[in-house]
Amino acid sequence: MLFENVGELEAYVIKSKDKKLLGWWAQYLESNGEMDSALQFYQAADDIMSFVRIWCYCGRFDEAISIASNTNDRAACYHLARQLENQERFSEAVQFYGKAQAYTNATRLCRANQFDNELISYAMYSTEEDMVICARYYEESGANWDKAIMLYHKSGQVGRALELAFEHQQFTALQHITSNLDSSVEPETLHTCAQFFLEHQQYSKAVDLLLLAKKYLEALDICIDKHISITEDLAEQISPEKDAEPEYKRVLFERIGECCMLQGSYHLATKKFTQAGNRVKAMRALLKSGDTEKIIFFAGVSRQKEIYVMAANYLQRLDWRKDPEIMKNIITFYTKGRALESLSGFYDACAQVEIDEYQNYEKALGALSEALKCMNKAKMQDVGTQEAKINFLKRRISLLKKFVQARRSYEEDVEEAMKQCLMLLEEPDLETGVRSGDIYGFMVEHYASVGDYQKAYHLVQELKQRLPTASLAYYVNNTVLDQIKRNVGLDEPSLDPNTPGTEEEIEEEIPEDFGF
Repeated sequence: MLFENVGELEAYVIKSKDKKLLGWWAQYLESNGEMDSALQFYQAADDIMSFVRIWCYCGRFDEAISIASNTNDRAACYHLARQLENQERFSEAVQFYGKAQAYTNATRLCRANQFDNELISYAMYSTEEDMVICARYYEESGANWDKAIMLYHKSGQVGRALELAFEHQQFTALQHITSNLDSSVEPETLHTCAQFFLEHQQYSKAVDLLLLAKKYLEALDICIDKHISITEDLAEQISPEKDAEPEYKRVLFERIGECCMLQGSYHLATKKFTQAGNRVKAMRALLKSGDTEKIIFFAGVSRQKEIYVMAANYLQRLDWRKDPEIMKNIITFYTKGRALESLSGFYDACAQVEIDEYQNYEKALGALSEALKCMNKAKMQDVGTQEAKINFLKRRISLLKKFVQARRSYEEDVEEAMKQCLMLLEEPDLETGVRSGDIYGFMVEHYASVGDYQKAYHLVQELKQRLPTASLAYYVNNTVLDQIKRNVGLDEPSLDPNTPGTEEEIEEEIPEDFGF
């Protein structure tokens, strides 16, 4: 009944703007052969596929191509591709199969027409089965090995991809494949890849693959031989799994530590030796680093005699004289390490510092007394040597006591103090305990203070004869020396170095035995 008045019906469809009605009316017009009118209604209904279909039916492919290209409607592109294929316009057909995401059809046409360059771009998006077909096509063509390898890899046939890569020396393709490998690949395959990279001097890549294959020791050997730096991350990758055999873990951790030691990564070596349970080697690595704070901390938490001693020996090499905390740690560590012989030696060194730098014989005496206590308690294998050291310390202590006593008695009995000093100077082994220069200095300053400059001068000459290479100012205050010079008649103008005159004249006027 509606079709009795077609004009009114068309007007109603247009007025409704309903796309379904517009599409229905376009089909009606197409069935009546009114193609131009049908195109208008298909366009209004946004039925791109039908719009393109009509253009193809009318043989107007350029218009169809333009519409399909601008809209990228998959159905329209697929229909157009089918029509172009029928027209043997294969290159364009491949393009629109691709736009329609009909990749299997696109690859089929590429293979059939030897569009080898275009094939790979569509095959990579096709099904895994189609990828294999395309890979075989490339393989059978005897060229484009890299594309065949890529497709085998993409399709999941990693083994075949690697075989081709090795067989045809496709280094770039092999790099691409191995960059995506993981531990799920057969260890032997990974090992083969690693050997390939070794042969081509790609050592870092070979190490990565060996780690995936869990060939840790072999990877470490390459790091050492080829100077590959072991970073914190790499060390963690090389480290064994938590559930590995204890002995294997120990050996591997120690091997990593040794490698880090060779490369100068001492902190990392310390960590790995500690994980291996070898704290002595860990301490040796830490000592190499020179990190004093960590060395002290590590010794404290390790609680091993050998480590205590190692730490104390290291600290002795520092400037412990100016750092009381370091000195305290040295004594603590030697004590905890039961290294009484070493502790005795350290107290001896402390005593010598007090003498050489501060002339503090009281403190030196205290330090030597501690040294003797330690040596008495020590358990040296050579008893004779121990006895000799004990006797030597006793003799030094005896000499120090005499000098300390002489200085202490000075306030009460000056003559007795001077007498004791003179007696000390007669001791044949005096220098092993007391510096003769300090005794002379003590006596010279006394005689200068009481105005007996001739006696003081005489003692200065003795000091020069006894210690000809020593500096007088090291033992006697310069002010005191100047007083002595003036008071023994050695300060005339002719003796002043700044007085005009020749060097020969000055030398003639200075007594030969005057040396200060």
